[in-house]
Amino acid sequence: MGTSLNRRTALGLGTMATVGAVFGLPDGVAAAPGGDLEDLRATPLAAARKIRQVYTKESAAAGGNWQALVTVAGSSEIAVTDQPDTMVEAYSVNKIAVAVAVLDKVDRGLLKLTQRVNVTAAVAAGDSDGIFRLDGAYPSAVTLGHVLSALLTVSDDVAARLCGDVAPAAEINKILVGKGFGKTQVQLTGNPNRFYMGRTTPRETHTLLRRLVAGTLLSRASTNVILSRLRSPIAFTDGIRREMSSLERGRIATKAGWFGASRHEAGVIFDRGSAPVLTYAIFADGQSGAANFGATHPAVRARSRMGRAFLDAVNGLPGDRSVPAARESLAG
Repeated sequence: MGTSLNRRTALGLGTMATVGAVFGLPDGVAAAPGGDLEDLRATPLAAARKIRQVYTKESAAAGGNWQALVTVAGSSEIAVTDQPDTMVEAYSVNKIAVAVAVLDKVDRGLLKLTQRVNVTAAVAAGDSDGIFRLDGAYPSAVTLGHVLSALLTVSDDVAARLCGDVAPAAEINKILVGKGFGKTQVQLTGNPNRFYMGRTTPRETHTLLRRLVAGTLLSRASTNVILSRLRSPIAFTDGIRREMSSLERGRIATKAGWFGASRHEAGVIFDRGSAPVLTYAIFADGQSGAANFGATHPAVRARSRMGRAFLDAVNGLPGDRSVPAARESLAG
């Protein structure tokens, strides 16, 4: 959306005239008494309105800084646009982009999911999130497919280093630039095979997710590698998926990122037929409780309430049936 509005104006709209101006409401559609869109229930516009209200309420209650882009029914209805072009430290949300780069090499025949990757004590050393460092039996070897599964589900930091061994940092960035993501880049270090997760914007992360489910970034098989992992039961459950049943969680492909005072999450909600119906990229920092990486952190708790409301808002809507790769992704 090209209109420039401040956050409280754009997200706290209360009049029918403003809603129509921002969301493109057709002329002649009138508001019901009290300003409710009675004639627009179970529509993308009504869902977007509800999502915007919940986001505004929960982000304000949590405090701190928020940047987000949320759309309903593909990208046709913008539910939330909150500083979407702000550059942010992506942290582990950028592991989706890293997986895209690695799988691009798989699609070009330069790598195979079945090839072995060596895990040494040096690679696994240090205090990091994940499971590889808990092994303690090095050296060992795992498949590249195993590495990507650990990267995208439990957000394993050693898995990110192993990705760097098969796709150096500069090559990852070049692949992402070639796909149109010049702002979604990993941060290079003195070692060409090691990187920090780097930066992105809510808009680029949102676009990456939209193009991923549309099947325009990778082959169908590689697309499903990412989506099936992000939708699996062991993918992140403390945020968007927290207040959901196991079946409902299987309809959410999500990736969280956290470090210091930042608590981020981005993903896609699918309808019951596994067609995408909502895409979100939500970045937050500056809330109280910087040392709390649990579900009780204010930003994570806010996202759990958002997630429940987001799913309820789109439950009656059909997703985009034109993306077979997304429909074929596994829920677990």
